[in-house]
Amino acid sequence: MPIGVPKVPFRSPGEADAVWIDVYNRLHRERLLFLGQELDSEISNQIVSLMVYLSIEDATKDLYLFINSPGGWVISGLAVYDTMQFVPPDIHTICMGLAASMGSLILVGGEFTKRLAFPHARVMIHQPATSFYQAQTGDVLLEAEELLKLRETLARVYAQRTGNPLWVVSEDMERDVFMSATEAQAHGVVDLVAIKNTTGDFA
Repeated sequence: MPIGVPKVPFRSPGEADAVWIDVYNRLHRERLLFLGQELDSEISNQIVSLMVYLSIEDATKDLYLFINSPGGWVISGLAVYDTMQFVPPDIHTICMGLAASMGSLILVGGEFTKRLAFPHARVMIHQPATSFYQAQTGDVLLEAEELLKLRETLARVYAQRTGNPLWVVSEDMERDVFMSATEAQAHGVVDLVAIKNTTGDFA
């Protein structure tokens, strides 16, 4: 039986009593954000608004974005990516589980040296997809042209953020390319693979 979103006690500074809030709200107060589903305009707007709000609250403290996502809408993903580049705090990106499609673009968009994958995480990149087969002929041509522009944009982002030549990235995007955490590190998508140290903390 689903238990819903867990609630945890939280006491605001200056308050005598704690109140129960959902765990994500509590983690947001620690500047920890989560992309744990398919990316659409709603979740994109939520992540963007949190990044902007937390940046206004304190522009000097880093943000941490945990990713376990199969991807989603290209424009929604680009909105998150652009906001990550715009806000003043450094944004750590952490892949846990899967960062596929637009999830991998957001992963690679983290601050250089602060992009991390858990040991058993998987990363997948590919070219953007569309449903133009349902459209009329004129719409197909327009959408195909737009798709080519988006593909070029994504390829240039991957090339810039991974350090790989554009032709290598373009070839990789021709098909679904799945990578382990260490392969993603070698490819330049992440900078580090998390290891568990003797204190029990991840480093």
